[in-house]
Amino acid sequence: MSEPLLYHSTRGAAHGAGIGEAIAAGLAPDGGLYVPEALPSRRPDDFDPDGTLADTAARLLRPFFAGHALAAELPAICAEAFCFDAPLRPLPQHPGAAMLELFHGPSAAFKDFGARFLASCFRRLRKAGEAPLTILVATSGDTGAAVAAAFHRQPGVEVVILYPDGLVSPRQAHQLGCFGDNVRALRVAGRFDDCQRMVKAALNDTALQAQRPLSSANSISLGRLLPQMAYYAHASLRWWREHRRPLNFIVPTGNLGNALAAVWVREMGLPVGAIELACNANETLPDYFAGTPYAPRAAVATLANAMDVGAPSNFERLRWTFPYDDDLRGQLSSHSVDDDTIRATVRRHALEHGEVFCPHTATAMHRLDLRQEKADWAVVSTAHAAKFESVVEPLIGRGVAVPPALQAMLARPAQAEAIEASDDALKQWLLPQPAHVRRLG
Repeated sequence: MSEPLLYHSTRGAAHGAGIGEAIAAGLAPDGGLYVPEALPSRRPDDFDPDGTLADTAARLLRPFFAGHALAAELPAICAEAFCFDAPLRPLPQHPGAAMLELFHGPSAAFKDFGARFLASCFRRLRKAGEAPLTILVATSGDTGAAVAAAFHRQPGVEVVILYPDGLVSPRQAHQLGCFGDNVRALRVAGRFDDCQRMVKAALNDTALQAQRPLSSANSISLGRLLPQMAYYAHASLRWWREHRRPLNFIVPTGNLGNALAAVWVREMGLPVGAIELACNANETLPDYFAGTPYAPRAAVATLANAMDVGAPSNFERLRWTFPYDDDLRGQLSSHSVDDDTIRATVRRHALEHGEVFCPHTATAMHRLDLRQEKADWAVVSTAHAAKFESVVEPLIGRGVAVPPALQAMLARPAQAEAIEASDDALKQWLLPQPAHVRRLG
């Protein structure tokens, strides 16, 4: 068995965890995020040129699981998680550019990949007779449905989703509340940053953990972050083989997990070129990359609601990757796109090119539209436009076809419970009480 790779907190605690412990815990004991001792190296010729996305994922992630029992299960885990494609298709309106479509999973958003990978890991990590585990999820729109779909009816696991009431699209809200069984949805009287803070406080509450074991399925979890690297590796390797040039990415960005996955693939040595963060009117990251000190702030509600984040958690991991501001600012660029521009981009591309984008994808598409040189650039499309019909359809003047998996979710009844935006409110809700805690199979 290979020498195990250990994981440490972004906040510097000496404790070293194995990959299984890091995935199961979500957060490190000191409240930081788990990162590997060092990122392993990979070369293009390490990968099968005819391999599937699942094959690429298993090969890419093998060093991260070295020395752990999950290593032998990794091909099967990846086959379960990556059973739908992430196509890289040409953009006819911008010759030489492409779009990486990440919305072909059950919840029609990129987070399906990581959520399914995490669920597959948890099934294998769980030991007979262990106490049920509660997975907390703070979502600004898409994460919750992906995690719910991945863990629905999984024995020994309960999922609790927190989302900002009134700040997700109607179809997103329906997805979050439509599962039932072992999935509960809480609509929080606040913003996404409140949801995220509440989840972190619960995970760091040792007394609460003793009464109700908790973990996370947000991108703070390595089990979510690591698999997201696979589609960047697969797309960039395909581009490299065809063009012998790196592929640049424009990534719609909120909590920074998806963009960080691309950064880590590049740091491992694979042919990822420039990375641009396309943000909405939440300007924490654009301001930082423009040279101002990093300053988290309250989130602003926008049309691209899944990116409404004012304090992106994965900035800790980004800063671990590049500890010095000058170095970090040289690795990425970041720009803000306001709601009016999102509307104009969605409308124009539908009218002129017959392409329909979700509001998040539109932020990245706008940035590509502005580029003089578009060759070797890929826009990352993070969700299907049908999830945002209340925004998209009035702009394009017609309906958006709903993918079958999303249609099935929308056909179910949905419900969510209201909760205050306070750490104590979530703690009291989670404390074992017969009113809302039941035995899991």
